[in-house]
Amino acid sequence: MPITVMLLSLCQALLVSGNILLIAVSPLIGASLASSPFWATAPVATQWLGLMCATIPASLIMGRLGRKRGFLLGNTIGLVGTAVAAQALMAEHFGLFMLGTWLIGIGIGFGQLYRFAAVEAAPLALRDRAIGLVMGGGVLAAFFGPWLARISREIAEVAFLGSFIGLGCLYALALLVLCVTRLPSATVTHADGVSRPMGEIMRQPSFVVAVCAALVGYGVMNLAMTATPLAMAGAGHSFDHVSMTIQWHVVAMFLPSFVTGHLTAKWGHQRMIMAGCLLLVASLLAAQWQMSVAGFNVALILLGLGWNFTFLPATGLLTESYRPVEKARTQAANECLVFSTVAITALLAGPMVSSLGWTSLNLLLIPFSLLPIVAMGLQQRRKRRDSLA
Repeated sequence: MPITVMLLSLCQALLVSGNILLIAVSPLIGASLASSPFWATAPVATQWLGLMCATIPASLIMGRLGRKRGFLLGNTIGLVGTAVAAQALMAEHFGLFMLGTWLIGIGIGFGQLYRFAAVEAAPLALRDRAIGLVMGGGVLAAFFGPWLARISREIAEVAFLGSFIGLGCLYALALLVLCVTRLPSATVTHADGVSRPMGEIMRQPSFVVAVCAALVGYGVMNLAMTATPLAMAGAGHSFDHVSMTIQWHVVAMFLPSFVTGHLTAKWGHQRMIMAGCLLLVASLLAAQWQMSVAGFNVALILLGLGWNFTFLPATGLLTESYRPVEKARTQAANECLVFSTVAITALLAGPMVSSLGWTSLNLLLIPFSLLPIVAMGLQQRRKRRDSLA
């Protein structure tokens, strides 16, 4: 495996460490600064909104300037966002804090493309394994992120200010790693040629299943995960319990990545996606068990596994739907669709867990978790009908 993939894995670890820190503290900061509990998860939503806003520009910028310059730009924007968020905490200004998380989300949007950069840096035979290795960088983040959230929470007089100082350090370190990482130029990764209309690309079965799986896997996971700190706080659990639950959830999200590529190569993208959907359903059913720490842990671990088995194979399947010249636009469309959904689910998490409760919220998500299986079934039915025609 090329050293470039290893360095991208480290960048992914730093990115996810920051994401975990934000997941743990942003809903609590929102609850303390907002005028109503209804808006508690609004800073999480603006983070995902920033990510959504970055998806199309990030892909197009990298298509023109190359991956390295794009990643450097994204990390710089993330650094600016941490400074704005820190200022908002000192001023106790809810709107300014949401601006900070929006800028951080833009930086994260650029970082979401690390997995596609790994595909370009690895030999064709190692494509799925390269995706898994880069995403596997999240295992380090699973331990480092919650630890950083716990120790940084009270190191400054202003609550949670230290968390954003730590987040800024993560982005600065990622900038240094990227400076020494060799990535192919845009002329190598985005070839010239005739591009098909975007509608034709998006109608392909591989594109439809890939986007559906990524959209459902990430959307269901994010809504349940974003609601978790509020649900656990409402059940009387401490911040340390919340951060540990999120930690084991993230371990489950990223630890399988080291074998997901091997399993995908053996079983195929669609079977892996089907297994991921069933794991999501198992998580949502486990959430009906009890509101103890153990109950939350079981549900969140299964949730992480379900995300891994849907999102990673979906990424590999997406790469089969475009030609090199179509890469930037297709990846941009995929990221925009997926993370628009994630932004909506983050915004809905607070109101839904407040109005429905934890168990009802999870029951409501079960039908959505089965949509990729339905999409694959409809495609198989269409293939059989076409073969008989």
